[in-house]
Amino acid sequence: MRIKEQIKNTGATFTPRELSVFLAERIAYYTQPKQNKVLDPACGEGELLLAMGEVLKANSIDFSLTGYDANEQYLNFTKDRLKHIEVRNAELHHKDFLQAIDIKNSRILPSLFDEYKSEVNNSFDIVIANPPYVRTQILGTEQAQALSKKFNLKGRVDLYYPFLIAMTESLKEGGLIGVITSNRYLSTKSGESVRKFLSENYEILELIDLGDTKLFNAAVLPAIFIGRKKQQRVPSPASFIKVYEDSNCYNSDFISVESIYELLNIKQAGYFSVNGKLYKKTTGILKYKIASGACWEMLSSEESEWVSKIDNSAKNRVEDFFKVKVGIKSTADKVFISDKWEKLKEEKPEDELLKELISQENIEPWNATDNFKLKVLYPHISIDGKKQTIDIENYPKAKKYFLKHEERLKSRKYLIDAGRKWFELWVPQHPDLWKFPKLVFPDISTKPRFYFDYGGKIVNGNCYWIVGVKKTDIDKLLLIQGIANSKLMTKYHDLVFKNKLYSGRRRYFSQYVERYPLPNINSAIAKEIISIVKNLNQSDDDKVILRLESQLEIKVAESFGVEPIFKLD
Repeated sequence: MRIKEQIKNTGATFTPRELSVFLAERIAYYTQPKQNKVLDPACGEGELLLAMGEVLKANSIDFSLTGYDANEQYLNFTKDRLKHIEVRNAELHHKDFLQAIDIKNSRILPSLFDEYKSEVNNSFDIVIANPPYVRTQILGTEQAQALSKKFNLKGRVDLYYPFLIAMTESLKEGGLIGVITSNRYLSTKSGESVRKFLSENYEILELIDLGDTKLFNAAVLPAIFIGRKKQQRVPSPASFIKVYEDSNCYNSDFISVESIYELLNIKQAGYFSVNGKLYKKTTGILKYKIASGACWEMLSSEESEWVSKIDNSAKNRVEDFFKVKVGIKSTADKVFISDKWEKLKEEKPEDELLKELISQENIEPWNATDNFKLKVLYPHISIDGKKQTIDIENYPKAKKYFLKHEERLKSRKYLIDAGRKWFELWVPQHPDLWKFPKLVFPDISTKPRFYFDYGGKIVNGNCYWIVGVKKTDIDKLLLIQGIANSKLMTKYHDLVFKNKLYSGRRRYFSQYVERYPLPNINSAIAKEIISIVKNLNQSDDDKVILRLESQLEIKVAESFGVEPIFKLD
C-alpha cells in the first residue's frame, strides 16, 4: 500500500507517466550521445527515473540512474519497478538529498559553512526532478533553520528553491536539468531570488508554463524549466510555451486534439480544444536579464508590442500615488468576524467595537451588495493619531466575549511573543484610515472587482485597499477604478503578471496593482474616464451599466493609444 497520506506534509507530488515521458523527451533532445549519469534527487516512486531511462535507451544513449528519497517505502517500490524493466545500472539512496549535497566550497553559494563531504557534487550529466513544493517553514523550526543556514535562505521560501541550488551543485558543467516546479517564481516578488539564481547559473533552453492544465494532482500550477549548467554573460535565446484554459474564448477557429501532451508537442500556437475544454497556447522567445530578479517576459511578438504601447503611453503607475494595503488579519476569524452578532443578545460586545466589514463576497466592480451584516469586533482605536489597543476593562461585554474564546486567542503564540495583547487583531491597520474614501478589491477573483467605498467600512483580509487621505486623491482613485475594472487592464494583467489559479481565477497582489499604468491624471481623457466612473458608481440599472462600460472601454483604450477591448480572448 502506498502511503500517500504523507504527501500533504512533505510536499511530495507524484509525477504522472505522460508528463514524465514528456519531460524526459525534452531533456533527451539536448543530450549528448555518451555515457550519461542521471539523477532524481527526490525520486518518490521512480516515475521520472524510469521515463528518462526508457527515452535514453530508445535513443541508444548509455546511461546510469541514481535516485534519492527520504522515504524507504517509496524507494523499495522504485527498486521493484527498475528490476521489472531490467534496468541494471541503477543506485537508490535512502537519504535526504539536501543533506547529502556539500556546498561548503560551492561557487554557487560562497562563504557558507557545512560539515558534509559528498561525492554527489559535480557528478551528474542529467538531473530530472519534481521536488517538493511546500514552504520550508512547514518542515518544523529546527529543520527549516538548518536549511536556511546551509543554503543561505532568507524569509519564506518554497522547498524547491534549496533543491534547485543542490541540484545545480550536483551537475557537471554543461550538464542538463529538467525540473517541474510551481510556476509562482515566474511572476511573484518572492520568486526574484529563484529567477536570479537560474539566470546566473544556466543557459536557459526551454520554459513551459503548464498553467491550469491540471496535468497532475498538485495544489499549485506547475512549470517546467530546462537548462544547461553554464555561467552566462548574456541571455541565451530560450523558447517558451504557455498554456492556460481560456474560459473567455470567443474564437471559433480552434484545433481539436486528444490531450494536453499533443497540444504541447504541436509547434503551432493558438486555440485548442481538449476533451471539451478550450485552451490558449502561446509560444515565443523568453525575455529575461541575467542576475536580475525582474519578471521574465513570456509574450508573443504581437502581445509584446501591445504591452509596450500601453507602457509607453502611460504617464504614471498606481505606485506613484498610492501604496496598496492588505485588509485586516485576525488569524481567528470565527472569533472576530460574524454576521450573527445580534443573536448573542445581551452577550453581544459593545456596538462601538462592531464595525461593518467589506469582504470579497459582497463587492462588485461598481457597487456592493446591500447585505453588510458582516461585522468585525475591532479592539483598536486611535489616540492622538497613534494606533492603540482598547482598555478591555472599559468594555465589559467585549471582555466577557473574549474570555469565552480565551484559549483560542491565546493559542496565537506569535502574537503573544510579539508583546501584543492576546485579544488583538494580528494585522489591524491604522484605525484613522478607515474613515477615508478607498478602493477595495479581492485578492482572488475571476474578474476585476474594484469597488469605491465612501462609507468608512473596514476591509477584510481577503481584500486589498487603496486609501485616499486628501481631497485631491478622490479623482485619482476614480481613475484607477475605471482603468482597473476595464477589460483592457484585465488583458494587461494577464499578459504581464501571468498569475492565474485554477478555473480562471486571478491573483490581484499589491505588487501587481501598484504597477498598473495610468494616463495623465490632468488630461481631458482622464477626466472623461472619471466622469463615466462616477456615473457607474451611482447606477443600479444593468442596461445603463452595460452602456457606460462600453464607453469606458473606448476611453481607456484611447488614453493608451490602442484599440478598445470588448471581449477578452
